[in-house]
Amino acid sequence: MKIGELARRSGRSTHTLRYYERIGLLPPPRRDGSGQRDYDASILVWLAFLERLRATGMPIREMLDYAALRARGVETAQTRCNLLEAHRERVREHMCLLQASLEVLDTKIEGYHATLHEETSRI
Repeated sequence: MKIGELARRSGRSTHTLRYYERIGLLPPPRRDGSGQRDYDASILVWLAFLERLRATGMPIREMLDYAALRARGVETAQTRCNLLEAHRERVREHMCLLQASLEVLDTKIEGYHATLHEETSRI
């Protein structure tokens, strides 16, 4: 598939896809007779995984490390697993922090609701 279709199907811009290719997150695609990029549909799965890593806050440097390990094949499976386990732990820690922050917000909002209810009851 051409880069425009890949952009449409993946939800990424063509600029982002070229950037990912330039820095090594995407393997170089085949080129057709006119030199245009021609991606295999399987790249969509890889892009979806990269999006999950990005959404969970994995730094680009670690994503690049993971991509390089992936390109080396099955002998790097343990190292890739270790990298993902460490990232998962950071995500869990961040989720705990977010949960605690959400509880503070909920308490504050409940206080405002109670105050507003008291004010409207007096009217």
